[in-house]
Amino acid sequence: MRGIARFLGPLAMAAALAGCVGPTMPAPMPPVQPAAPTADGVLSPRDAARNFVYVVERLEPVAEAVCMERAARGTNCDLDIAVDTRPGLDPNAFQTVDRRGRPLIVFTLSLIADARNADEIAFVLGHEAAHHILGHIPRRQQTAAQGAMLGTVFGQATGADPATLQELQRVGAEIGARRYSQNFELEADALGAEIAWRAGFDPVKGTGFFLRLPDPGDSFLGSHPPNARRKAQVAAVVAQLQSGQPM
Repeated sequence: MRGIARFLGPLAMAAALAGCVGPTMPAPMPPVQPAAPTADGVLSPRDAARNFVYVVERLEPVAEAVCMERAARGTNCDLDIAVDTRPGLDPNAFQTVDRRGRPLIVFTLSLIADARNADEIAFVLGHEAAHHILGHIPRRQQTAAQGAMLGTVFGQATGADPATLQELQRVGAEIGARRYSQNFELEADALGAEIAWRAGFDPVKGTGFFLRLPDPGDSFLGSHPPNARRKAQVAAVVAQLQSGQPM
């Protein structure tokens, strides 16, 4: 959980570092509890930090277990969850891999501060973990490469000059990468909702984030589906889980 210490303060630092305590360190503090909701929904920085640590402690092992159950053989399921502490960044979370190939999920401070409750953080964390479990990064890279190849073929067939050919490759790669982006987001919403639910959170309540996000609409090349469609997806998954039906 690199980067968290500069933001979370003494209480959250102790919880965040509990798994890394050596024999000369003091005993870890009791588990962090979620912050109570406020009348206006806005949490103090301390309570926002408390919720984040609480969610990571409960959800990370569940996400790693789901990864070992469902990810492709050979997938690294040792998640690294970090906070980008640079000020002024927009609310955001994303999944990538570090130089050693370890899956990395990064939250910005502003996203943590904007969350109204632990369920919202849990849904976002489950969603980003699902991107890794479902192999969306390599799948996106593959579709981008296919798009770039089609751009090359089209450019060569039309006798494009080198500069135009390069632009066609770039546009083809972008279209290829975006072609399945909305499906990837819905897949991650579904599995992320299941991960959050299995960790004891309410994914439907967690989709409250969508009420504060601009709606991307239904653009053909949009990278995200309409918010209403995503909320409906999560609600359907939770209903199925509550009914006891297998996913």
